[in-house]
Amino acid sequence: MNAEAPILTVEDLQIDFHDHQIPETAVYDFDLSIRAGEIVGIVGESGAGKSLSALAIAGLLKRHSAVKQGRIHFEGQDLLHCERETLRGFQGDEISVIFQEPMSSLDPLMRIGPQVEESLTVHHPEIGSAERKERAMEALASVGLSDSKRIYESYPHELSGGMRQRVMIAAAMIAKPQILIADEPTTALDVTVQAQIVALLKKINAEQGTAILFISHDLSLVRQLCRRVVVMKDGRIVEEGDTETVFLRPSHDYTKELIAAIPRVEKKGTAGRPSLPETQERGRRPILRVSGLDAGYGRGRQILHDISFELYPGEILGLAGESGSGKSTLAKAVLGLVGVTSGIVEKHDLMPAMVFQDPYGSLNPARTIEWILTEALTKGRAGRFPGGRQTLRQRAAEALAQVELPESFLERRPSELSGGQRQRVAIAEALIGRPNLLIADEPVSALDVTVQAQIIALLEKLRRETGVTILLIAHDLRVIYRVCDRVLIMRDGRIVEQGDVERIYFDPQESYTGELLAAAGITG
Repeated sequence: MNAEAPILTVEDLQIDFHDHQIPETAVYDFDLSIRAGEIVGIVGESGAGKSLSALAIAGLLKRHSAVKQGRIHFEGQDLLHCERETLRGFQGDEISVIFQEPMSSLDPLMRIGPQVEESLTVHHPEIGSAERKERAMEALASVGLSDSKRIYESYPHELSGGMRQRVMIAAAMIAKPQILIADEPTTALDVTVQAQIVALLKKINAEQGTAILFISHDLSLVRQLCRRVVVMKDGRIVEEGDTETVFLRPSHDYTKELIAAIPRVEKKGTAGRPSLPETQERGRRPILRVSGLDAGYGRGRQILHDISFELYPGEILGLAGESGSGKSTLAKAVLGLVGVTSGIVEKHDLMPAMVFQDPYGSLNPARTIEWILTEALTKGRAGRFPGGRQTLRQRAAEALAQVELPESFLERRPSELSGGQRQRVAIAEALIGRPNLLIADEPVSALDVTVQAQIIALLEKLRRETGVTILLIAHDLRVIYRVCDRVLIMRDGRIVEQGDVERIYFDPQESYTGELLAAAGITG
């Protein structure tokens, strides 16, 4: 490890919130040092205090009720207690941040160029507009956006998710900061784009010597990128050290639990991946048969091309592929939500329901869980349901029981639940109508690894106990392998390969499948 003195030192950081009747401590006794050119990872489940600690370092904690104690030493200053103007002098210039969702961080009404230039505009007013533009174009090119002139003139909505994330990195790096804080920069990106972003961060670190603080719930990415890792739980650091040592020989029980929750790709017999029950062999009639399907969103927007596959009762079928490959469009075509231009979709007693990626966005925040669940039953019935309100409540309680939540949760609202609990409610909402097909669109992509494992186990339990068929869309190929019987690999609106996951993962026939697996760090 670099023997030089750290460029940033955090000592005894404590963060308290006083916006409730009882003060809440979110981060306790947080200590961290970062040396020049070092890459340090912070891992832990949602609510562990990872992002709060990073935001305190960057001076970006906005809640007025936050009380911060401790010291954050950088460039001879204590960033926790210095004057606001002094702190602003460092923000975006010497310490930059990349946030999780670039579409929320970028101004949708402003072109990309001025947003990339912002740090120079604020911190270096002596630089003229022509030079700022030139440096912005260079920054865009340096993050792999070769058509920098077009990107400079574009609006955020005109770029893909991966391109927007590269823009955020260009904006963060344009002033050549000493420290880059990357807070979940790859969440919701497909596996190939994730690999590209990790490679880009490695390149920035190697070529510019920028120290990186990398926050992620994806432990596989942390292991690929970081030289040192900090493990947090309930606002405290429970373990830290060399990344390989921590991953191979963890000392704390919680670290062991995190690592054990990572879905593993091992040949059948050691992975514990379930196979189809004997009573539901594939010789049975499929509940869905798609043949030669072409579909899209109107004239000139055909997305799906010559799609053919079958879905059998009781199986879990995975849909994998890059963003824009047509996975979600295919799910919508099954539900009849997009126009079919040609081909056949045969449904045999199909009763589908959908589970969305972001339950916080799909669950009504103003309503109780009971209202949300029962509204799914009364919709289209003018509020009436056979048996009345008592029967509705009973059905809602049964749906919660299926996803292992107590009846008392009926009185809560979505904001009072954790991310994993909200995802369970979203699944309960889909189950309450007693469907025989669950279409789950990225149901675990934004969840930390331990909660992911819980939701995966829940889907397996539902299939085992109810016989429900599941169509699982996911960009995490490890999750697909862990839970699915078969997988469809999609690219540019076409199925390029399909079959049993064991065969696809260990003997792929298409080069694109191999590229996807390699990008996820999976080799047969």
